[in-house]
Amino acid sequence: MSELKKTTMFGGAAILLVALALLTVPRRAVPEDFSDVGETFFSEFTDPATATSLEVVEFDEDTAAAATFRVTNRNGLWTIPSHHDYPADGKERLANTAAGVIAITKDDFRSDNVTDHESFGVIDPLDQSVSTLRGRGRRVTFKGASEQVLADLIIGGRVEGRPGYNFVRVPDQNRVYAARTDINISTRFNDWIETNLLGVERDDVKRTVLNEYEIDERTGAVRRRGEFIVDWVEDYEWTANDVPAGMEVDYVQMNLLVGGIMGLEIVGVRPKPEGLSGNLRQAFEERTITNADLQTMQSRGFYPTQAGDMLSNEGELLVRTEESVLYTLRFGEILYGSGNAVAIGDETSDDEETGVGENRYVLITAEFDPSGLPEPSRPSNRDFENKAEGQWTDADRENKERADLYAQWERRTETGQRRAEELSTRFAKWYYVISAGSYNRVHKTREDFLKEIEEEDEEPVEPPA
Repeated sequence: MSELKKTTMFGGAAILLVALALLTVPRRAVPEDFSDVGETFFSEFTDPATATSLEVVEFDEDTAAAATFRVTNRNGLWTIPSHHDYPADGKERLANTAAGVIAITKDDFRSDNVTDHESFGVIDPLDQSVSTLRGRGRRVTFKGASEQVLADLIIGGRVEGRPGYNFVRVPDQNRVYAARTDINISTRFNDWIETNLLGVERDDVKRTVLNEYEIDERTGAVRRRGEFIVDWVEDYEWTANDVPAGMEVDYVQMNLLVGGIMGLEIVGVRPKPEGLSGNLRQAFEERTITNADLQTMQSRGFYPTQAGDMLSNEGELLVRTEESVLYTLRFGEILYGSGNAVAIGDETSDDEETGVGENRYVLITAEFDPSGLPEPSRPSNRDFENKAEGQWTDADRENKERADLYAQWERRTETGQRRAEELSTRFAKWYYVISAGSYNRVHKTREDFLKEIEEEDEEPVEPPA
């Protein structure tokens, strides 16, 4: 055998041995359980704007029941179906929450054993096949157009030693991950609605009226005390009718009242009976109000009259704004309770005195009050429009000034009427439940706004030299 053949044979054998060595050397295997770590949970859900609804289900171990909160967009109108389809201010919050869910990644695989679900707190709160009440998580579901599911997660307990991390599971899967979930998924009613219910700012309020009266609930008789009318003058001054000698309006208390009006805290809503959402007089004439409707309203402190008025057993507060929108807040009965029992209402929460949380029913209406924007004098003529300004007479200048003031009045009137109509539509279908704190800040008597006139300190007289 020639030297070349020997060399070639030995070289081929060496290559074969190296190949065998590479094929048989031990490798570090990547367990299948960890193959998806670092990935997002829903790779096709990338645009928060595609989400048109959010549903959050939480389990209450004390009542052994699941509570559902949902906000959705129907034909361009955001509503809260779980709260009687009350209008929601939800677009921005929904998009932000969806963006947070999109960003959740499978940071760490923990288990694919069903028996671990309870300890991780990721049992589906809607799963009725599981008998245990413990270990149920919060289920968060986003849907898009045509009810397409975009994301569906069960967020469980916190991961010890890792702030901002929770155990997370997809409902139809056993696998549990640790994931950063420090996002704001709120189910508080107040977080999804317009919190400034009347939509007023501090400088908007120009008049308040306390309409004080009492109703004998047995006979229906009304004992009226009268109206206490308070008008704004300037920053630290209010004036009122029927002020006793030696007394004046306490501007501090008035400013606190305005703050209470701005921060009216809604804790629940109820839909009005259909016959009570429009013209009361017409409803009585057409008999669209039933005895059951009347009994329900009276049990909550409200008394519709056949003349088309509405009375309440705790009196009224009227608020007029710079736009001449006149709000009327009618205060009714106490509603005890807290949480969803107050926010949504159930068969017992409106009737039983539980001793917890003395909330208060309130009815709100809005209308345009033309007396708040008196019509100014019209110009006697508009000759100035056909002249150069340098040719105007004193009468022309006066007519121009009147024309400007009248045009300004027309714009303000139109704005006020439009605003009053929008608010009237908002309030027409609902009566509200406000917190005891809000009620105490806005439900006052005239004595609360009066104080003794403070004498101004006289300048000290210097003694003679």
